[in-house]
Amino acid sequence: MAAAGGQVFEDSATASTEPLFTKRDAYFAGGIIVATLAIAPLDKSFADYLQGAPQTNRFFRRVSRVVETIAVPGAFIIGGGLYAVGRLADNERMADLGLHGTEAIVVGLLAATAIKVGAGRQRPYVDRDKPHSFGFMRGFRQEQYRSFPSGHSLIGFAAAAAVTDETRRWWPKSAWYIGPVMYGGATLIALSRMYDNKHWASDVMVGGLMGTFAGLKVVKYHHQHPDNRIDRWLLGVTVEPVGATGWLVRPVLVPRSGR
Repeated sequence: MAAAGGQVFEDSATASTEPLFTKRDAYFAGGIIVATLAIAPLDKSFADYLQGAPQTNRFFRRVSRVVETIAVPGAFIIGGGLYAVGRLADNERMADLGLHGTEAIVVGLLAATAIKVGAGRQRPYVDRDKPHSFGFMRGFRQEQYRSFPSGHSLIGFAAAAAVTDETRRWWPKSAWYIGPVMYGGATLIALSRMYDNKHWASDVMVGGLMGTFAGLKVVKYHHQHPDNRIDRWLLGVTVEPVGATGWLVRPVLVPRSGR
């Protein structure tokens, strides 16, 4: 499909007939439940340990602050920056990476926020002796009851999954070095939330698994449906310099009758 300004989408293939959700996704969801039930009995033990001796380590405290900042607001700044630079430099792959990574985070957070509010789980800093204190809709008004699942962990793993899967499509061998870096960073974010006494171990596990699922599904959807409206509007934008100080934004023209 041609965009205004002469740009052409390289991936403008026909939409895939393969379903977005498969039986493997049901198994994955089941795995999340099993993993949560398996680690939940250890929530208090992990919390007690991390609030003990490790709290005296300055290095751990600094790393915790840094990686949490990378997650929020860093992930949105990085994603938005990649998209903006990609549009300015006419680099479709960079814009694609920034857009889809950010979209995976937003989609995952919408689901996580609904669960947080509904589950109403008490954060460990309220009372570490009550790791399984839940209350329906208790998180609607009170932030200290929005522990399950971890939003920061979701952000880290959603970005890791989206970036790793996206770059793997361009450079198949890149997963061997991009994957460990991205998922390693996401793991540090998850651990930092436990270290700061904001989340239980089961919170960060579920957040990480939900984020991974969101990242993989968003990338899969966009490559199965290369002519979808989000890509046509946002990846079809071109930005051109005009004169000495101006810029001209040219959006792709999307028919109202489109999908």
